[in-house]
Amino acid sequence: MADRGGLDGLTMRKVGEALGVEAMSLYNHVANKGDLLDGMVDVVFAEIDLPTDPAIGWKEAMRTRCRSAREVLHRHPWAISLMDSRHTPGPANLGHHDAVLGVLIDAGLSLPLAGHAYATLDSYTYGFALQESVIPVTDAADTARFASEVLDAQAEGAYPNMARFTAEYVMAGDYEFAAEFEWGLDVVLDGIERAVVAQRRSRRPRAR
Repeated sequence: MADRGGLDGLTMRKVGEALGVEAMSLYNHVANKGDLLDGMVDVVFAEIDLPTDPAIGWKEAMRTRCRSAREVLHRHPWAISLMDSRHTPGPANLGHHDAVLGVLIDAGLSLPLAGHAYATLDSYTYGFALQESVIPVTDAADTARFASEVLDAQAEGAYPNMARFTAEYVMAGDYEFAAEFEWGLDVVLDGIERAVVAQRRSRRPRAR
C-alpha cells in the first residue's frame, strides 16, 4: 500500500480493509501504527544486499551496499525518511547496521572514522534516492525536453549558465541524472579512502 500511494494514505483502517478485517483486529498483532512502520522499515532493510565476501575489501563492499540500498529505496521511496528514524528498530535494521560497521572496523578503520564513513555514505545514498524520487524526469531525452521547456519560458539571457549547460551538454543527450550516482559514489569512497590512508600513517611509529 505504501509503495502504491505513499505513507499519507496508509491508515490502520485501510490496512484492515485490505486484509478483510476490522482495524481493531490489527492491534492483536501490532501495538500501533508506529509498530507497523517499524516492521515495514525492517522489511526494507532486509532487501538491501550486504557483502558476504571479505576478500572484496571494504571499498567494494560499501559500493555494493550503497548500490543495493539505492535500488531498494527506488522500489520503496516512502521509506527514505524512515530508515534511521525508528526508536525500536527491528532485527534486520540492527543486523544491517552491525554488518556495515563490521566491514569498516574489520578493515582497520577506527571507531570514529567508521562512524564518519557510515554517516557520509548513508547521507549521500539516501539523499540521492530522495532526489530521484521527486525529480520530474525519467531519462536523458526527458531531461533534455524538460530543461528546454523551463528555459524557453524565461526571458532570453536571464540564466546564461543554465542555458549553456542545457544547450551544450543536456541537449546533446549526454546528461542523465541517474547516471550521476556512480560518479558521486566514487568521490565519496575515494575521500573515505584518503582518510583511511591518513589514519594508517598517523599510527606508524615515528623514527627516533
